Amino acid sequence: MLLAMSAEPIPSAAGADPAAVSLDRRQRRRLETIEEVLDVAAAVMAEQGVAGLSVGEVARRMGIRPPSLYVYFDSKGALYDALFERGWRLLNAHLEQTRTQVLDHGTLEDALVDTGSAFVRWAIENPAYSQLLFWRPVPGFEPSPEAYAPAVRSLDGARQLFGELQQRGLLRADASIDEVTRDWTIVLAGIVSQQLSNAPREPFDSGTYTAALPGLVAMFTRHYGPTPPSKPTRRARHGDSRRSDR
Repeated sequence: MLLAMSAEPIPSAAGADPAAVSLDRRQRRRLETIEEVLDVAAAVMAEQGVAGLSVGEVARRMGIRPPSLYVYFDSKGALYDALFERGWRLLNAHLEQTRTQVLDHGTLEDALVDTGSAFVRWAIENPAYSQLLFWRPVPGFEPSPEAYAPAVRSLDGARQLFGELQQRGLLRADASIDEVTRDWTIVLAGIVSQQLSNAPREPFDSGTYTAALPGLVAMFTRHYGPTPPSKPTRRARHGDSRRSDR
């Protein structure tokens, strides 16, 4: 897994271990190069499709020989693995920015339109990452547990969100959170898959299939929204039956 380095300058005070400072600098350069490799690899996938990624093309664009990339990724599978992890981290960070405003909504439908739009918009605007994250475009590739961990955290975050909505009375009290989460992922994955498969050049705001999101959310909330209180039946007044018999 890639660890973020601090942006603070490396200490250079008297007494600092020169070997340690040199190591820090090498680590920073290594991480910067890894990020550059991932940037270039993502650009190649965006242009040529996920399965079209090649170590040779990444190296050519970086101006280095292909064997030099194996210092950072020992195989193309390892490169896909890092891109998979990076994609989920980017998506999770995007969704986290909308979490507070989602919980501020007073209805389940408004909350789900908001969070659903955030998810689908990111997926449509990042089609190469979406293919890698949600489909299986590379034969034989399976993400490592470390790379898959952000995906698990994303699903756990969805369960937590639905749990909070249920506690606030916006979700049916007897609904299974696991079933709600499962069905919600099916709705979102279906929209993303249809849009990217059939009209990939259409933007989110005017997409043929993304336009169905509000209506699908309305159907979803009719099933999982809180059950409205039943209206009391009107009792017949004395004499009503006699008048109807005349």
